[in-house]
Parts: sequence; structure tokens; C-alpha cells
Amino acid sequence: MKEELDLLKSQIHSLIEIFETSECIRGPKNFDISKVKECYFKMAEFIMSDSGECSSLKEYLTATDFFKAPASTKFHGNWDSGLCVHTLMVTLQALRFAVPVAESFLSSPLASVPGSTFPYTAEDVFLSAVCHDFCKVGSYKVEFHNTKDINGNWTKKPVFKVKPEMRNLGHGNESVLIMLKTVPSMINRRNVIEAVSRHMGFSDLSELERLNYSNFLQNPLVLLLQLADQSAAAWWDY
Repeated sequence: MKEELDLLKSQIHSLIEIFETSECIRGPKNFDISKVKECYFKMAEFIMSDSGECSSLKEYLTATDFFKAPASTKFHGNWDSGLCVHTLMVTLQALRFAVPVAESFLSSPLASVPGSTFPYTAEDVFLSAVCHDFCKVGSYKVEFHNTKDINGNWTKKPVFKVKPEMRNLGHGNESVLIMLKTVPSMINRRNVIEAVSRHMGFSDLSELERLNYSNFLQNPLVLLLQLADQSAAAWWDY
């Protein structure tokens, strides 16, 4: 598996370099949205093996409110364009952790189980990170609440709310559904589907789904995406 690991290292390095040279995010809420969009597109064009699906992904990101929507109503990224900025930071964190997580998995007993394959490709890492919060696209609206400013004067403050008419199959599973519509070949990549579906850990599972949750943790991409999502939200709330 040395060739696969060497290729992963090379492609991960190139993707991180694309982000670093883009200079699209300079600090908390300090970003250039046009450069953020360009960074996504350059990464996709570099790593996606199917040019048609690359175009489909770019079209989806552009046609929806992905680059305008918040990432939440009151937690990380609860501001305009918070979703695309948070997602980019999750992608970056996943790329940063991808090689050490893969190396750790390859040194574990699971890697020698008959039928075991190399844990993931750089394309798997990129797409699972980019698609993990697709369920939030088109989900929010703006309301205005009466509140007092520092001088005690009443003013209307804009806040984000989830649209009441939204129908959702569950945070991870809804994102999987949208991902499969946008990048259909992912239907053949079980590791990516599992990573997106289970990226929230225990917090987004039914009682029945909890019964075999430990089996999903044997998929290193599941753990990688969880680590990337949580660290991006806690350490890089941009």
C-alpha cells in the first residue's frame, strides 16, 4: 500500500497548497468570498476524477445559497456565508489530518483483515468534507427580533431561523441524499457515504442506528470527518 500512501500524501499536499495560496480566509469573519469560491473550484478541478461530476458540483454550489447561507442558527458560523467558510475549514482540517489518520489505521490490526483496502483517497477526503453539511443548503431564513442596543433603545436585530416547511431525513442522511444527486458516482463509495452519514457521531442517530454504530468506526474516513468537523467548529469558528 506504499504507492497509495505516497499518492495520498502528494495529492493532500497539493490541495492544502491550493488553500494556502488562495489567501481566501485571513481570520474570524475576515474572508474574501470570491476567493473562497475560487478555492473550492480549484480544489475540485484538481482532485475530482470525473470532469462531468466536477462541473455538477460547481453548478450546485453556485446555483444554491451555499456561498451565502449560515452554518447554524446560533452556534458556529451563524452569520452570512458561514456555511461555505465552515465547510472549507472542515475540508482543510480533514486534509491536515488525512495522512496521520491513514498511517495510524494502516498500522492497526484492521488493516490486515482479509479484503481490507487502502482506507481512502484524497478525493474521498475532499468530497466527504465538502458534502458533509449539504443538508443546510436552503434551510435558513432571516427574521427580525426586537432587542435593545447598548443605549437601551429598541432596534430590530436579524436572526437566522430554520424554515418551518423544511423536511429532513436527518443531518447526515439528508446530506448523503444531496451528495448522491450531485456526485452520483459516490453511490459506489461506501466509505464516503458512511462518513457523511455519521459525521455527527451519536448526536444524529435513532435508537436503532446506535446499535451498530461501533461498526462504522472501523471506517477511518468516519473518524477523520468527525475530527475535522468538530475541530473546525471549536478551533476555527470562521
